[in-house]
Order: sequence, then C-alpha cells, then structure tokens
Amino acid sequence: MSLTGLFLCTFLLVHMAGNLQLFVNDQGLAFNAYAKFMTSNILIKTVSYGLYAMILLHAVKGILIWLYNRNAKGQAYAGKEKSDTRFRFAAHNMATLGIIVFAFIGTHMFNFWAKMHFTTMPVDTAGNKDLYKLVAEAFQNPILVGFYVVSMIALSLHLLHGFASGFQTLGLNHKKYTPIIQSTGTAFSIIVPLGFAAMPLFFFIKHVSGF
Repeated sequence: MSLTGLFLCTFLLVHMAGNLQLFVNDQGLAFNAYAKFMTSNILIKTVSYGLYAMILLHAVKGILIWLYNRNAKGQAYAGKEKSDTRFRFAAHNMATLGIIVFAFIGTHMFNFWAKMHFTTMPVDTAGNKDLYKLVAEAFQNPILVGFYVVSMIALSLHLLHGFASGFQTLGLNHKKYTPIIQSTGTAFSIIVPLGFAAMPLFFFIKHVSGF
C-alpha cells in the first residue's frame, strides 16, 4: 500500500507539471504537443500500463485494509499507530476519500483519455489532436468543475495522511527526518491538488467572463 501510494505521488507531481502547459497562452499548441508525446512515446506508454496496474493495486489493497480494520475490532494495520496524527479526519476516512478519488480517476479518463484515443477529434494548427479544445469545452460545465474541485479536496485530505504514513509504514521513522517528511507531505498535499483544481477553475472562469 505504501509503495504503490508513494509511486502514485510521483506520478501526480509529473502529471501536474505537464498539465501546467494548459495555462500557456498559445491556443493549446504546447499542451497538445505534450499530450502527443505522452501518448506516442513507447517508453511513456509502457510506463503508463504500470501506472494503471499501480492504481488498481492501490485501490484493491486499500479495500482489503479497510475490511481488515473493520473486522479487527479496533486493531489497525501495522504502522498506523506510528503515523502522522495531525490530520485525524483524513486518517479515519481514508477509504471514503479513496473512493472519491477513484471515482474521479474514472470520470477523468472517460472525459479525456478515452475520447482522445477512441473518438475523432479536431486537430490544431500543428496537426496534433486538439485535446486543449476538449479540455476547455468540458470545463464550461459547472457540475463537472464542481466535481473536480471536490475531488481535489478529497485527494488533498487523502495525501495529508497517506504521504507521511507511507514512509512510516516502510519503517522510515527518525526523529531528525520525520518532521521533514511530514512538512514535505503537507506542502505536497496542498500544492499538487491545488494545481489540479486551478485548471478547471481557470477554464470555467475564462468561459464565464468571456475572455
């Protein structure tokens, strides 16, 4: 659970950094070129299959741990007693938060990944599939934007407990380094979801304002 979670944290950081190109004022050319590279590079495509497996493994393992805790009459899985307890709400609701995030992943892949791969899309002036246009149009829907923002709040809470807890479960507990891990985890858990949430809000505000 810890290893898959920390691997997915790395993916989140890389994915957010790439998607920041949505904010470039070039009618989406940079973002579309980035999307083409990510979907055509053989190494990236191979890694992506591992990513899908990690997501499913993390979700399945999370359900198994939840069931174990439910049947353990108050006994938690090994390592939980040493985890960061600053965020008790997140620690006690990891399963619910995880379900929200998993639902978000499914919605996100249906709206963008599936449509990019399995539907006919317009192309931009560089000849690349215009995923930027698809994103801009999708985020004109206030319901979808609201769902994305709520999902990023759930992701933030999930990470607030999970990031530091992952290191603790792996036995990386040291009075000198644990505070650094916790501080890094807190910053990561706020900045990354905030970066993702800013994207739908940006396009929605841009649409509403007419710019």
